[in-house]
Formats: sequence, structure tokens, C-alpha cells
Amino acid sequence: METASGYGPILLNALKALVVLVVGWTIAGIVGGTVRRRINRTPQIDKTLGNFVASVVKWVLLLVVFIAVLGIFGIEATSLVAVLGAATLAVGLALQGTLADLAAGFMLILFRPYKLGQFVDIGGTAGTVENLDLFVTELVTPDNVQIIMPNGKAWGSVITNYSAHATRRLDLGFGIDYGDDANKAMGIILRIAEGDPRVHADPAPWVRVVGLGESSVDLGVRLWCAAEDYWDLKFDMLKRVKEAFDAEGVTIPYPHSVEISKPA
Repeated sequence: METASGYGPILLNALKALVVLVVGWTIAGIVGGTVRRRINRTPQIDKTLGNFVASVVKWVLLLVVFIAVLGIFGIEATSLVAVLGAATLAVGLALQGTLADLAAGFMLILFRPYKLGQFVDIGGTAGTVENLDLFVTELVTPDNVQIIMPNGKAWGSVITNYSAHATRRLDLGFGIDYGDDANKAMGIILRIAEGDPRVHADPAPWVRVVGLGESSVDLGVRLWCAAEDYWDLKFDMLKRVKEAFDAEGVTIPYPHSVEISKPA
């Protein structure tokens, strides 16, 4: 009986700790979500910062909950700090990757090489930035695949941001037959480009002969457009130039193979 009664306080404390943990975890999630929504409603504050701050708030609250749970079992915060201080080296070695991701998260939010909604390439992995929190960056590929990348890897990689600027330059190349009129072909391309409202007038469309290939005269095209129009404009230009070349007798050559046979 004495043994059974001795377990009573332990079970009661365990129940209290469980309640505090569940309630604290729930409140931390609610507060984090509220902070995210409040910040994201403010036009002057970038949404990337809102998500990051919400993540920080949530983890700080969870730390408080963890300390409270330890307090239920009679472990004082000062004792906890002393134990953690003594174990700092071991914990640091065990969690060096996680700590590096945490530090990288602060660097990413400080320097902001990318923001939510931007299309980026991070170390060869491309996608739209969906989320950035303390430890990871979430990307979504054009075919709707989720990619979770540790912040440490993201910060240590080459970052190419295709959405950083409002405008982009579209570079195209076309080859025409040596027997065709290069000026005529360039005029066709220029006419199509200038007639498309997505192509900016300044800088003006640029069309030049850029090379003399083995079987074609190579034409280079440079057009400026809004970043969001880049891909649609590229595909439309390729189609319309091909159709115009066909209609006006401009030939797009293709590689030929010549078979040479020796007499036996």
C-alpha cells in the first residue's frame, strides 16, 4: 500500500505535465498563427518576415512550456541552466547541423536573398518559395512537388533568384538558310516583337546576325518584358516566328547527313 501510494504524486505530476504540454503546444500554435496573420496583413512588412517571426514566437513559447513541465517535476530553471551549461559542448556537437540551420535561417531573413512567392534556384534545385522558418526553406516545383531544404544548405549554396527584378531579358536564337535574305528575316522578327504588347519599347527589341554556322546564318534576339510574361512570351515568339518564316518563304535549315560510299 505504501508503495502504491508513493506512485500517486508521480502519476499526478505526470498528468499535470501532460496537460501543460498539450495546452502549451496548442497555445503556441495558435499564437504563432495569429502573429503570422497579423504581420502578413501589414502591407509594409514582407510576408517572409511574418512567417519567420511566427516560427520564432512558436518555438520560444514551446521552450517556456518545456521549462514549465520540468518545474512540475521539481527541476528548477536554475538547475536546468547549470545542467545545460555543463552539457553545451556535447549538445553542440550532436546538434551542430540543426544549430547551423538555425543560424542560417537568421542570415536568410536578415539579407533576404529570396522572399515568399519568388521563383529561385538554390544549388541546382528550382522552385517557388512557399515558406521560410527557423530551420528549413520550403520550395514548390512547377509540377507541384514539395521540396524541403535545410536553411544551412540554402545559405551555403549559389542562389539564383529569377523573380528579384520586375523585368527580364528574353534571349532567342533562330537559324536561316544561307540563301535567304537576313535583313528580311530580321525584319519579320522585329515586326512580330514590336507588335506584341508584352515586349517593352525601352530597351528596344534587338535583332542581329550573331554567327555563321555550318548550315545556317544565326540570328540573335533580345527582348525585355515583365518577369511574369517571360515564359508565355518565349513560347509565343517561337511559334509566331516559325509561322511567319513559313508564310514568307524564309527557310529554317536542319542538319543534313551525306553518305559517301567507296567503290569496292
